[in-house]
Amino acid sequence: MRPPSGPPAFPGFTLPLEGDDEGLEKLKRKIESDRGFNCQFYKEKCLRRRIAVRMRARGQMSFADYSALLDREPAEYDHLLDTLTINVTKFFRNLETWNALEQHVLPELFTGRAPVKVWSAGSASGEEAYTCSMLFRDWLARNGRSHEAGRIQITGTDIDRRSLEAARRGEYPDLSMAETPPDAQARWFTGGPPWAVKPEVKEGVAFEHRDLISGEPLAGQNLIFCRNVVIYFDREIQERLFRRFHDALAPGGYLVMGKVETLIGEARLLFKPINNRERIFRRPPV
Repeated sequence: MRPPSGPPAFPGFTLPLEGDDEGLEKLKRKIESDRGFNCQFYKEKCLRRRIAVRMRARGQMSFADYSALLDREPAEYDHLLDTLTINVTKFFRNLETWNALEQHVLPELFTGRAPVKVWSAGSASGEEAYTCSMLFRDWLARNGRSHEAGRIQITGTDIDRRSLEAARRGEYPDLSMAETPPDAQARWFTGGPPWAVKPEVKEGVAFEHRDLISGEPLAGQNLIFCRNVVIYFDREIQERLFRRFHDALAPGGYLVMGKVETLIGEARLLFKPINNRERIFRRPPV
């Protein structure tokens, strides 16, 4: 997520990080009514900070003023939802995590002949889902098993429709490539910039609009990525999400979290740590 930074764009503007609770509640209900985006689960400080980014950009001094702006200019909702959701990511972000997956997880995932199902939850513009496809294909090729690429089934989900459209296009700026190893960039991309993922990377990768909290979870997954998402929700929602991920995983499936996240509550008993440093956990096999 992108915290607000820099000086106010308008003289005298104060970020509404506290106060006007009634105005905030009305705005939250309006956002849900108009666009189906439920703000109630966000930590309040985080939510206020993100709404303040758009208020500052548009010079609105109160939640009521910003609400009126949304009525006048519905297109502002696209910018607001983009700010409220998590849309900043890169290919091969935290490379050490991908290296750990390759070493500890992939050999287990490709045991047998069944489809290998992966859920990238909160996939934003798709870099994580496509990175997974690249990693799997590289591993299969090195092990003389490229013919098994058809087993790969990766689903990226997000609530932001614009991000999903970008993911399906598969074209990215230099910023998305900042952590990509040179050999992977040469093998899996064309052009640049924008950098386009090759068609074979897209095979077996799909993107769906899905609300992580209130939407139906995917089922029977072998690997779930949800990195740097749950920290923005309150504790009750975090615990609910961990339970949903546990239930969405097939027995023996893996969960990958962000570096600053940790399992809390009952979830600490539901998963076995595989690599604590890289936040890789496993639902125990039956």
